[in-house]
Amino acid sequence: MKEFFKYVLATITGIILLTVIMGILSAISLVGLVASSAATVQVEENSVFTLSLSGVMEERTLDNPLSMITGEVSANLGLENILKAIKKAKDNENIKGIYIEAGLFTSDTPASTHAIREALLDFKKSGKWIVAYADSYEQSTYYICSVADKVFMNPQGMVDWHGLASTPYFVKDLLAKFGVKYQLCKVGKYKSAPEMMTADKMSDPNREQVTAYVTGIWNVMLKEVSDSRKIPVDSLNAYADRFVTLSAPEDFVKLKLIDKLIYTDEVKTEIKKMLKIDAEEKIPQLTLTDMEGVRGKKEEGEQIAVYYAFGDIVDSAPTDLLEQGHSIVANTVCKDLEKLMNDDDVKAVVLRVNSPGGSAYASEQIWRAVTQLKAKKPVVVSMGGYAASGGYYISCAANHIIAEPTTITGSIGIFGMFPDFSELLTQKLGVKFDEVKTNKFAAFGTMARPFNAEEMALLEKYIGRGYELFRKRVADGRKQSVEAIEEIAQGRVWLGNDALKIKLVDEIGGLDKAIAKAAQLAKVDEYHATSYPEEPAWWVSLLDNGSKGSFLDEQMRAALGEYYEPLHFLKSINRQSAIQARLPYYVNIK
Repeated sequence: MKEFFKYVLATITGIILLTVIMGILSAISLVGLVASSAATVQVEENSVFTLSLSGVMEERTLDNPLSMITGEVSANLGLENILKAIKKAKDNENIKGIYIEAGLFTSDTPASTHAIREALLDFKKSGKWIVAYADSYEQSTYYICSVADKVFMNPQGMVDWHGLASTPYFVKDLLAKFGVKYQLCKVGKYKSAPEMMTADKMSDPNREQVTAYVTGIWNVMLKEVSDSRKIPVDSLNAYADRFVTLSAPEDFVKLKLIDKLIYTDEVKTEIKKMLKIDAEEKIPQLTLTDMEGVRGKKEEGEQIAVYYAFGDIVDSAPTDLLEQGHSIVANTVCKDLEKLMNDDDVKAVVLRVNSPGGSAYASEQIWRAVTQLKAKKPVVVSMGGYAASGGYYISCAANHIIAEPTTITGSIGIFGMFPDFSELLTQKLGVKFDEVKTNKFAAFGTMARPFNAEEMALLEKYIGRGYELFRKRVADGRKQSVEAIEEIAQGRVWLGNDALKIKLVDEIGGLDKAIAKAAQLAKVDEYHATSYPEEPAWWVSLLDNGSKGSFLDEQMRAALGEYYEPLHFLKSINRQSAIQARLPYYVNIK
């Protein structure tokens, strides 16, 4: 027995020592990780910034220690990081050009690709050059890369140039097979988000608005590629109509879509020519990660805060790891905006919105926080890919609104969508219900049956009040009459270019323009921008469930591709607020 306890004690001691040693090693690794990420990168003369367009692009990405420790490489690119890197490359005298290496790339919205393209055009104003190469160009990457001085492609590659399409699908009949249907209350004939669950095809008003914004985005792409490549718009349309994608590689050169067909190893020779260096010399290259460690211009002057609000608008943070994509959580955002309001070092706030909307209640709470912030300091909204429905709700109170030309905005309307499982339970599964109640509406919302006519009338009245409130918020924020807003509301979606004409936005431009406008309203000449919310400490990210969820979310996005959004929507539908101000998931186009 004595020997037994001796061995048990030795085993326990060994486990404790091993745990301590592993903890020390992990700490050393993490310290090294943090130190390496914080290190300043020295830029050599004649350097080239290599921008790899591969993976999924989101509005903003945060460092994920879990993915670094596990050795997994994030497939996500942050628009914020890309734009900052291009600006640093422009300002750094040792960086002579940008080499874009295009691969399998998915952008969250057309407005994001437009923002990158605009940043690259601004880079060229400094007199520096851009070279692009791809084995094959996807349409969105070609749109970006067309800005380059030289566009190269593999001799066996292709340029995907086919136009834009939006292809929604509908699950009403599928749900019916299981005895499930949705009861709908909505205000706004263009409010199309519920159609996925309640219809079997696009409504005529929805087809009208989708046609308008898809055509509008395509026209922007046509004009900008035409300007860069010196190809008439009619010719670019003709290329798409005949599906030039499957043409022989040599034809892309003849059509002026590509400058030259070369292999990957020959790109270095072309870049060395641009750098005017000998063939034997090495090209100093900087990756997107390297650029984060490159010092930009010295931050001087007053602080303009840029607060990033992107994702679905929700009442509370999701707890299910499978639903942990980035969200705009109302109580968190309200607290953050209050801190910025009370921070005397912050002279103005740019609210960067990229959201299709979500909970109407949560949107109202954020609207309130924005109005309180605006009472103390200027608020400018910079719209990203989406600022629609709830995304517009939280934007409309700002002093000034700036949108990208292809931002999808508006959609002033709300709906309530309520699942009815009574047929599934009673007819498919054989569940029986009985009822005893004290008052007429005591069983309101019961699973035993769908809403009756009186109950639906009450819901419609409630949702109607929500729409009237939304409409008034917009009218007050935009200094227009309720009647004027009603003419452009009804859930109608507008592109940024069109929203400018109807005064839903004040100006067309990107984030830099919004920051400059905020500084102007704050009456400061010297200023710098600081991003919020601040990145959490690495150990907080490591321990936080959100970090795990984000990591898993990245893998799901990469694996599911275009099916991610609709499946995520179905997975999270029971968690969503019953009253919604949001776009349908399928406004994404390809």
